[in-house]
Amino acid sequence: MILKTFGWSLAVTVVALAGSLLLGGTTALAIVAILIVLEISLSFDNAVVNATILKKMNEFWQKIFLTVGVLIAVFGMRLLFPLVLVSITASINPVEVVRLAIDGGSVDQPGTYANLLTDAHPAIAGFGGMFLGMLFLDWLFEERETTWLSWLERPLQRIGSLDQLSVVVAGIALVVAALTLAPDGKQSTVMIAGLLGIVTYLLVNGLGSLFEEGGSTEGEESGTGEIVRASGKAAFFLFLYLEVLDASFSFDGVVGAFAISQDIFVIATGLGVGAFWIRSLTVYLVRQGTLDDYVYLEHGAHWAIGALAVLLLVTIEYKVPEVITGLIGVGFIGAAFLNSVMRNRRVAATTGETPHVHADV
Repeated sequence: MILKTFGWSLAVTVVALAGSLLLGGTTALAIVAILIVLEISLSFDNAVVNATILKKMNEFWQKIFLTVGVLIAVFGMRLLFPLVLVSITASINPVEVVRLAIDGGSVDQPGTYANLLTDAHPAIAGFGGMFLGMLFLDWLFEERETTWLSWLERPLQRIGSLDQLSVVVAGIALVVAALTLAPDGKQSTVMIAGLLGIVTYLLVNGLGSLFEEGGSTEGEESGTGEIVRASGKAAFFLFLYLEVLDASFSFDGVVGAFAISQDIFVIATGLGVGAFWIRSLTVYLVRQGTLDDYVYLEHGAHWAIGALAVLLLVTIEYKVPEVITGLIGVGFIGAAFLNSVMRNRRVAATTGETPHVHADV
């Protein structure tokens, strides 16, 4: 099971590291390895959230996510999308942007690709912060049987009955961030990017829910109850949702990677290999039923996403080291995992059986 799920990721890693050593020597090898670890640490919570969505999709679309989806993640989100973003924000034609990317150059040197991408960071942070913020708020205000931080989650679920509360809270956060954190002249950029993040979330998430409710799903019985397996248009929009979610997670990694290397191909290689591992981990969590066995993992991942959304907005003005971002995500998930283990032991001690159901404790 492990080899089947992680085999491609392992093979791609070996090829990437060997190619880096042959083409760039030990320095390139070390940088690619660091970037792989960076991407995995920053996106570990992404894998958990992805798994909660992916388990709703049938086996065909799970394979699409692991094949076509990973190509989009590696080449689209971590190589092509930053080029397009620089072209739009800096008003430079795409050919010139590609030339700048190949030429490299320091982040601190005006006019370089790294410098222009860094200048586009307020827009990146606005879009990503709002998209991830909407994802977190929708989850936070949703009625759930199982709660982790019950003292906080349950009151918030009760006030979540107010219609469109997540949109209101996200809108207020965006206005505050734009007025207090955005550099002079960038306030409107942050506002527009943030609004696009909110609209994108509402559109993709809404279309997925629409087609799912429209009946293009099939029910499958499992040991944990009935699981809805989406197919057709419902699965397609869930797939799009996953890709946008991945893009929102990759933004800070792409920008932060330029502090390690100015070579766009080295960056794309390291982050791309990391993306392979995150996708394999997502599929592994689904197929092993890990989220059913450790019921607080999903909670920890969503709290980590909420923290990342806040950090993205903070980085509009302040520099937040990637190691802090990664540790916060791992910390939430680690705490949720340990709490899940303790919960399972309590339930097992009471019932004599290993729990496989979502029950509040």
